[in-house]
Amino acid sequence: MTLRTISPWPDDDVILYDGVCVFCSRWIRFVAARDVEKRFRFTAIQSGYGTRLAQAFGINPDDPDTNAVVHGGEAFFKSDAALTVLSNLPRWGWVRVLYAVPKPLRDAVYGLVARNRYRIFGKYEACFVPDAEMRARVME
Repeated sequence: MTLRTISPWPDDDVILYDGVCVFCSRWIRFVAARDVEKRFRFTAIQSGYGTRLAQAFGINPDDPDTNAVVHGGEAFFKSDAALTVLSNLPRWGWVRVLYAVPKPLRDAVYGLVARNRYRIFGKYEACFVPDAEMRARVME
């Protein structure tokens, strides 16, 4: 489930995402709307903090192929990242059953969407700007 344990990383429950990707930005808004405990924080890969985080994970900030989440001191990528986030949201724990799907298959589907995300969903000219409430949860 985990690709790499990171130690030490000073922040936990941080989601790294592509801030110019329409789909990725909608994903962040989806999570923020359901994360009533405000557990997760967000950083666009294009921000200074996000770039440093991406580089620490071995993700190319200029051509990201995955989102990532730091949770419990571990870094999760691709389908594991999405399932980790969803399974920690209220009323979304049921998605844990998707871990039964073999990881290569889950990641293949993830990769297909990731490779085509700009063509399918579009791309912003610059990172999307969150509203004031969400801005407090953004790490730059």
